[in-house]
Amino acid sequence: MEFYDVVKTRRSIRRYKKDPVPNESLKRILDSARMAPSGSNRQKWKYYVVKDQEMIQKLASACGEQSWIAQAPVVIVATGWRVGYNRGGYIGEMSFIMDVAISFTHLILAARAENLGTCWIGDFDNSEVKKILGIKDDEEVVAVTPLGYPDGIGFIEVTNRKKLDDIVEEIR
Repeated sequence: MEFYDVVKTRRSIRRYKKDPVPNESLKRILDSARMAPSGSNRQKWKYYVVKDQEMIQKLASACGEQSWIAQAPVVIVATGWRVGYNRGGYIGEMSFIMDVAISFTHLILAARAENLGTCWIGDFDNSEVKKILGIKDDEEVVAVTPLGYPDGIGFIEVTNRKKLDDIVEEIR
């Protein structure tokens, strides 16, 4: 699939078929996340791939009781570690969030290229997700996504975005 088509048609999917995600696709998606750039090449991220339906149900509850998440055959949780690097002079030790977000973006775009749906979940209880997955105290959850084949509405070009002129200012 052509890259710009991936970008134009990636959208949040909130209904999933129970069809399994092929291991080859999952590996390519995760490898795309691995290849993402990070500050000083620290790669301060880890991905938890959850296929157990009971655990997925618990994660859906920990994600603001969004029960539709549990429709997906896979849920991926992205984590990272605090770093002593102060990006921009104000972000502080939380700058790892930027690196994980870059990697996670690679993941969701790669999923789209594999005709798999995702939905970037930011509504989650960090402590509860860590408890469910047995994540160590020094790791923080940055994002969660269900992963699977869309059920019903599929991939269409996203049109409800601001115009380019509304978000770009050229300085000469």
